[in-house]
This record gives sequence, structure tokens and C-alpha cells, in this order.
Amino acid sequence: MSHYKFAVVGLIMLCQLTLSACSQEKQVTEQIPFVMVAQPKTTHDELKSYAGDVQARQQTALAFRVAGQITERYADVGDRVNVGQVLAKLDVKDAQLQLSASKAQLEAAQSAVKIAADEFKRFQQLLPINAVSRSQYDAVENQYKSAQSTLKQAQSNYAVSSNQTGYNQLVANKKGVITQRDIEVGQVVAAGQAAYQLAIDGEREVVIGVPEQAVANIKVGQDAWITLWSKPEQRFAAYVREISPAADQSRTFSVKVALKEGQSAIQLGQSARVFFSSHVQNVLSVPLTSVSATENQAYVWVVDSHQKIRKVNVRLGAYGRESVPVLAGLKATDWVVVGGVHLLRDQQKIQPIDRQNRSVNIQAGAKP
Repeated sequence: MSHYKFAVVGLIMLCQLTLSACSQEKQVTEQIPFVMVAQPKTTHDELKSYAGDVQARQQTALAFRVAGQITERYADVGDRVNVGQVLAKLDVKDAQLQLSASKAQLEAAQSAVKIAADEFKRFQQLLPINAVSRSQYDAVENQYKSAQSTLKQAQSNYAVSSNQTGYNQLVANKKGVITQRDIEVGQVVAAGQAAYQLAIDGEREVVIGVPEQAVANIKVGQDAWITLWSKPEQRFAAYVREISPAADQSRTFSVKVALKEGQSAIQLGQSARVFFSSHVQNVLSVPLTSVSATENQAYVWVVDSHQKIRKVNVRLGAYGRESVPVLAGLKATDWVVVGGVHLLRDQQKIQPIDRQNRSVNIQAGAKP
């Protein structure tokens, strides 16, 4: 009988231990995680950036006014030049010969005018006393006037030849930096052919290329800010100064962004990045941490009134720096998981909390 009692007591203790272990296992299995949730914002802050390089706002081509052969070249790319500085010279032999010929023609015309003037003066004295006929007088007068016209032409030719002799020197007309050189010693250039490109000292700007699908979002006068690759921690205020009216062969529009500050700290040719920020109203957006994707289909976890999550496919817009607009799939009243999405599973029960770790009570009306 005592053995029977011990057996019953042992069986009861074993059952208690078994039930206790099952209870602990159930508690571990049913442990519900705390998950941060939030409702979609009804606005979206976009930040787009484009790479470019620093250029002078004003640039000019420097060219000889006459044709000739380059004999001297004094400036190269990167050189800083001042107003009046000689940059290159042409061979002046032909110009000097032309000047000599023009001078000889001028001297001959001056002599012819003097002779014609003396003859005309003499005929003016003879006409009143009828020593010469009227036709003779008119012929001498016409010769004098013709000599005067020839003299004026010779004077003009000589002035042009003198100028051309002086045009053999290419002189900087502004202060700045040479950004391009297109001549070499011995090269024959035409009048007006560009020899140098000069970036004039003064305002700087960054030139960027914007794809055709994005250029409509950029307007002249729009605010922007610029960073340099060499100084990424510094920001420089800027604005859109000019947008090219036509795209290039790569379907890209050239946009010039002028600096409002930091002109002295920015050098020509530096690599830069231009940032545009915009605030879009009446569009739902969620944090980037809310979005996952399988087989190129984006989705988010939405919490229902029973505190269970379910996968909702969404259509997204252009990604921003911290958030992305949701074009379809969500409502403003939905509660979306904002972190740890890769650790969750469909229909899993959670304890929703907000960013201040406060419990969130999701009403049945919030269920889509």
C-alpha cells in the first residue's frame, strides 16, 4: 500500500513538472516583440544632386584681328594675365611691306595734291583776265578735286596698314585666367580665329548636366547649395542662373548655377556637386527603413487593429535622402512598421510603439 502511495505522489509531481515546463515553453513561444510604427507623412522632402565643375561666369575668346603666322607665344593654360599683357605675336614682315607701300602711295598723293593745288590757284588768277578759257579752268579744277580724293584714299590705306602692323600683338583685354590655348608657334591663323579662352575674374558658377526627365523640376532663380569634392563639409549658397533651351546629344540640359558666396575660396576647374531640395505637398511618404522588396516588388508592413502585420505592395516614387513617396498602395490612416522589417513575418502579432517608445492603440477604423 505504501508503495502504491509513493507511485501516485510521484506521478502527480511529474505531471506538475510537465505542466510547468509546458507553461514556460508557451510563454517563451508567445513572447510578442515591440515594433516601432508610424503613419505615412502627407508631405515629402526631396533632395537631388548633380555633379559639375566650377567655371567663370564670364569667358571670352581672344583672337588676332589680322591673319598671319605665330612667331611668339607667351601664355599657356592656367596662367593668370592682366589687362594689356601681350600673349602672342604674329610675323609682321608682310604687314611692314604693306605699310611701306601705303606710305609711298600717301607721299605720292600728297605731292600730286600740291601740284594740282598750285595749278588750280594759277588758273584762278588767269580766268578773270580771260587768259584761259572756262573749259580749261574747269579741267584744272577737276584735276585738283581728283587729287584730293586720291589723297584721302591714300591716308585711309596708310591708317589701315599702320593698325594692322600694331595688330600683330595679341593683348589681354581683361584680367583673368587662361583656360584654353589653341595656337602653336609657326601656326598660320586667320583673322578672328580663337587663340585663347580667357576666364574673366569675378563671379563663379557651377555647370551641371540635368537629364531631360528632371529638367522640368528646375527653374531659373531656384535656390540651391553647392559642395566641393575637396571641401565636402562646406556648403555654399547658390541659385539657378541659366537653363539651356536645348538638350545635347545625350539628352542632357546644361544648367548654370551661380554662387552667392565663397567666390574667393572656389577655384576654376574644381569638381563640385549641386543640391536641390523641394517640399512636396499632398503626397504620402514613408521612411526608407520601412521599405523592402521581393522580386522587384516593393512592400511595407501594415499593422491592423488586432496588432498583426501584413505585407502590402506599394508603388514608389523617386527615392529621397531619408524617405520615399508612396504613389499607390497606402492610405494616410495606415500604421506602417518603420524599422526592423527584415525580422518580421506575415500575420505576426506585435506590440506597436511610437518613436518615443509609447504604446500605440490602433483603432479598427484605421484598418484599410
